[in-house]
Parts: sequence; C-alpha cells; structure tokens
Amino acid sequence: MTDAPADLANANAIGRSLRRIEDRPLLTGQAAFAADLRVEGQVHMRVVRSPVAFGRITEIDVDEALELPGVIAVWTHADVAALPQIDFRMTRIEGLGPYRQWVLARDFVRYVGEPMAVVFAETGFAAEDAADLIFAEIDELDAHLSATADPVEVYPGVETGLLSEPAVIRKGAGDVDAAFAAADRVVELEVAVGRHTGVPLETRGALAQHDPDSDVVTMMGAAKVPHYNRGAIATMLGLPTDKVQLSEQHVGGGFGIRGELYPEDVLVCHAARVLGRPIRWIEDRKEHLLAANHSRDQAYRLRAAVDPEGVILGLDAAFYTDQGAYVRTHGGTVTDLAAAMLPGPYRIPAYRVAGHIRLTNKTPAGTYRAPGRFESTFARERLMDEIADQCGLSRSEVRRRNLIPEAAMPFDRQIDTLGTHLVYDSGKYADLLERFRTMLDLDRTEDALAERRDAGEMAGCGLGFFVEKSGLGPDDLVRLHLSGDGTIRIVTGVASVGQGVETTLAQVCAGTLGIGIDGIEVIHGQTSLIEKGMGAFATRVTVMAGSAVKIAAEALIAKATEAAAKALGADPADLTFDAGRVSGPSGALTLAEAAQAAGGEIVAEGLFETTHMTYPYGIHFAQVSVDPETCGVTIERYAVAYDIGRMVNPMLVEGQLVGAVAQGVGGALLEEFVYDEAGQPLATSLADYLMPTAMEMPEVELLIREDAPSPINPLGVKGAGEGGINGAGAALAGAVSQALGRRVDRLPMTPERIYRWIRG
Repeated sequence: MTDAPADLANANAIGRSLRRIEDRPLLTGQAAFAADLRVEGQVHMRVVRSPVAFGRITEIDVDEALELPGVIAVWTHADVAALPQIDFRMTRIEGLGPYRQWVLARDFVRYVGEPMAVVFAETGFAAEDAADLIFAEIDELDAHLSATADPVEVYPGVETGLLSEPAVIRKGAGDVDAAFAAADRVVELEVAVGRHTGVPLETRGALAQHDPDSDVVTMMGAAKVPHYNRGAIATMLGLPTDKVQLSEQHVGGGFGIRGELYPEDVLVCHAARVLGRPIRWIEDRKEHLLAANHSRDQAYRLRAAVDPEGVILGLDAAFYTDQGAYVRTHGGTVTDLAAAMLPGPYRIPAYRVAGHIRLTNKTPAGTYRAPGRFESTFARERLMDEIADQCGLSRSEVRRRNLIPEAAMPFDRQIDTLGTHLVYDSGKYADLLERFRTMLDLDRTEDALAERRDAGEMAGCGLGFFVEKSGLGPDDLVRLHLSGDGTIRIVTGVASVGQGVETTLAQVCAGTLGIGIDGIEVIHGQTSLIEKGMGAFATRVTVMAGSAVKIAAEALIAKATEAAAKALGADPADLTFDAGRVSGPSGALTLAEAAQAAGGEIVAEGLFETTHMTYPYGIHFAQVSVDPETCGVTIERYAVAYDIGRMVNPMLVEGQLVGAVAQGVGGALLEEFVYDEAGQPLATSLADYLMPTAMEMPEVELLIREDAPSPINPLGVKGAGEGGINGAGAALAGAVSQALGRRVDRLPMTPERIYRWIRG
C-alpha cells in the first residue's frame, strides 16, 4: 500500500501519492452535475418509451398530450425523420450499418424502453403528465431473446434481408488443426457471463442551448468523448463542426456506459434549434436501467489441445455476444476485444476464434469497464482450471507452464484489435506469479482450505491471470499556457469520469518541470478550447494525454530557455533548466520571469502519437466460503497483483484497482438483467438489480509492481482503470467451484444458481 498523501507542493511529483486536486468542489458541494444545470426559459424533455419488447407501431396518438397546459410540442419519428441513424464511434465493421438506432423508433419497437416519442413542456411535471397521455398502438410480435439460437429476421414481414447475426469477427494464428492432431487430450468447456452494466450513481442527463446569432448549439453534461460527440451531433444536424460545442460537467461515474452518444443527446440538441429554447433532460433510475447501455452477456464454447504436461498447443473457440436490439456507437468493440484478448498471458501457438454478434429484443449492449476482457478472462481461466483438474496439476502450476516468457517480449500475437496490431509491449508474467504466490503463502492457504473441505465445509480459492490493454491511440493533443505569475494551465481534449485526470496530468507536468502542482490548473472536456481530443475510454488518459503533457512540458522548457537567453543576453546552449529555473553564467530566471520576458505568456503544445497499445497484466485471487443453507458466498480474502509499468500516482492506482474489484464482485455474484419470455425486463429498480455494498466488499490486498515499464511511451506507463475488474469473475468462479467441488460455468453466481449447483 502507499504512504499517506504527500504535500501538494512537493516538486518530486511523479510517483508520489499526491492529494487529488479535483476533490475540493466535490467535497464542498460546489460541483455541478447535469441535474444541477438550470437556465432561464428552459424546457423540460420527457421520453415516451416502448412498453413491449418487439412490435410494429400502427399509431401513436399525441392529441390529448398536446392539449395539456404547458406542453410545447410532442414528437414522434415523423417529426425527426430527417435525422439519420446514430453512427459508430469505433470498430466499424462491414455489415453493421443497417443495425444502427434511430433517435425515435421507426415503424418497429425492438426493446422495452426504446424511445417512441418525446414531450417538451414548461415544467417537468407537465412533461411527465403529458407522456402518460400518449397512446401507442403496437402489434406485438414474439420477442427473440437468445443469442445462441439460430438467427432470425430482424423485421419479419418486411423485405430488408436483415438477420439477427449482422457480423462474425474471426481471428487466429498458427496451425490449429495440426495442434489438435498432436494433442494428448482435448479439453472442452462451455461457459457464459450474464447481462449486467455499470450503473453509475448519476443517471444520464443534458442541457442544450442554441444561440440564433452564431447558430451554435452548446450541450452541457457528461461526455467521455466530447470531441467525437460534437462531430457526430453536427453531422446528424447538418451543421459544421464548429457550430456544435460540448461542455463537460462533473460526472457521477462513467464506466464505459455514460458519455456515449444516445438518442436523447441528439434530441435535446435538435430541439434547442427547432424550438428556440434551452432543453433540459434528466432520466430517472428506471429509465437508466431500461435504456442506457447494458453489457456482458456472452456465451463461449472452448476446445483446447493439450500435451501430456498440461501445455496448451492450440485453442479453438466460438462465442456469442448478445448485442441487444441495435448496434450503438461502440460498433463491434466488445466482440473484437473478446476475440483478441481470449488467449491472455499464455503462449498458445495456434489459435482460432469466431465471435458472433447477435441481436435480440433486449436493451442494446455496449462497453462496460474491461469490455470483452472480463468475459474472455472468465472463459479462459475456467478452461485453465479444467485443464489443471484433468492433468492432475495445481491451478497455479498449469498457468506457470503456459505463460509467455519474459525473453519472448515484445510478444506478437499475430492478430489485430481496435485497428492496432496486438503486440504485448513488455511483461514478466512468471515473476509476478511467483511474487504473488509468496505474498499469499499459496501452498499453505490451499492446504488449509483442503482441510476445511475434508471437514465438510464449503471453502475454496481461485486465480484469474489476465492481460489488459491500455493507451489506445492514435493521438492526443495538450496545450500548456505559462502565465507571468508562474501559474500553468493545461488544456486537454480528454475527459474526466472520476479517475483523477486533473491530478495525474498536473503531476506529469510538475514532474517534468521540477515544480509543485499547486500552481497548475487542468481544463478538460471543453471542445471550444482545444481542437481535438480522443476523450476518456479504453484506459488511455495517462498513457496518451500524460505523454502529451510531458512532450508539451519539454517544449515549454525549450521556449522558456529561449526567452531567458534573450533576457540574459546569453547563448541558449549555455543555459540549463532545473527545478523550474533557467540558469546560466550571467544569472537565472524562474518560469514566471521567463514568461514575463516573453511578453507575459508562453504557450507550448505536445502531440503524442502511437500505433500500438500498452498491455499491463495482473492476477486476481479470491478465497470464499459458501453457506449451504442460504447459498450465499462470503469473500474471506481478496488480493490483486498488477504490473502497471510505472505509476504517476500510486494512491490513484490503488483507488482504481479497489473500485474496479467492487464492480467485479457485483458482476460475479449479484448483478444481472433478467427477462421474462415476452422480453419484459425483471430488474427495473435497485431493489431487483442487486449491487454490492460495503457488506459484500472485502478488504483488498494489493501487490503493485513496476517491473515492466512500457517501451512505447515516454513515461513508461500503462493504464490502471480496468485491471481491478478484469480477473474478478474468473477468480471468484474458481473459488466457488473449488468450494462446491463441481464445475461453475455461469456468472453471476447468485444464491439461486448455487442452490441448483449444490443440489445437482
């Protein structure tokens, strides 16, 4: 664990647990979230959603709603027919285009919660009352709810030719058939991960305004990808990009699902232009659980060719992603990442996978913290446990025998993902495993658990070894403004979703310049202040924006040196920079004095570009006991080992890992969206959608290492945002499986499922 937070002014900034500079407004109640935004003359928007999972719209009667006092307008698809379907932000795969979502349902509704109409009124109460008066006549059709069943027509009776399998992502390397021909045994396994999602504390919301003089639309709210969303909204509204501006507010959690472009975001911006009034929309919790992106919901079929020593010669896999009713902005990201990262930290010289994207009549699914990796790690690590059992090996030993050796780094998987070639940049996998075993005293721990099982207790432990990905490019731009008073303003296009962006970037800047961070301000998520930015997703901010800050700070040093040389009448080559001062034979200037000498301000830019991601890695360990009467799981011990390459702020890394473990516990044991046979969701409140609390959350032991810095960025850093969730399902499933003495093949491991497993 790290030391207590250090003083803000400490100049040795990188690698220290400095206090978060963004916390003061949050702790003092001065932070502004989407629901806090109010402007004069605002109009309230309320969405009318489909009550059925699948059906043909025959009529939407809005007359009675329009007669209600205070109602300004009611729209259906006919009123927004000129708006195109919402396009993809990434992982654009051929064939997915027709499966994109309209902002309001056209002809058909395809999931409970799909926007069918929208009401605009003077008050939120009037909008709510009017929404209740809208009558939709829908010819209900049989819902298609299984991603593993044969594909069906998406729009039956309509000549679209669209089937519920829009794409299959295939990846592979090596001779798989030869590997199976040479195998001593073939180990087969089928597993599945249930449907759950991020459920941030703050639901979605936005406020949009239109300036008729400049014809600029400004949207305020949460936006993890503000520059992309600006461009997408501008395209949909038929405007130049500079006529749309996004202003990011404080965010009550993101986790991949908030900040994407949803129908409601487009509607508030379009309405602000059409109605000439500010438009405010805040969703309630039921709407959020119905309409915001779901995630996970994958089913795997795995076959491993194994030699007599338990070494995997080849892996042949197929899996099915339940995409829900539409393909939203993430495109094929989840399936692509699952297919690419399934081999994990193991050599597996021959590999073949087919990832099937399947549509059903459920809420559309998207990315959620460690998308595709939580699922594939669970599947792969369950397979490793099965190989260990069949070969008579310990679970840690079978992993050790298959790990990619340090000498093989950088390790080329010979496949691509997210438009980049998949090359593990650095890693000491076996070393981390051995250090973790020592920390856990694993042999003694397993012996003690075996004694408890012999005595009739249900207790066990499990491991989940994983490789993460972070630092997705292609680039990030940062601009530094040094003022004559010595303060520095960092302007970046990345966004904050609570991960400590301001502190991290300030530390990189301060560490490069050799100054404290108390005079550094970080401005992010404002499209009007910087022309480009990729946002905050894919665990990319520290790698990409942090590297750009370092480059910008070095450029700032060069400019400050030039200004000081002129002021001192010296040759720049005779000057040196150290701890915020430019010094030479004839004198020295501080950064503030250099800025004054340069006319009051020095501006420097840093652009970091890359064609490869970084690949941190780690191991989860869980020790559990199962109550045979209640079928509840108690986590007795939990630990995570993680090699991050290099840490900017150890305290923030720990916070990211522990927070992500909590979400992993939820996905492994509690959280699940369940549907009935008609496609009606059965979890539409937090009374039914169970989430972990402090009672379920264990203390988390951490082993954080910096043994394998990344060689492909100037800081040597790798990301930390998703390592705490990646291996959680795998480790907990391994522990419960050992406790029950039977195969565990499904997440979440709810008491109901455990009851069935115990009773056969």
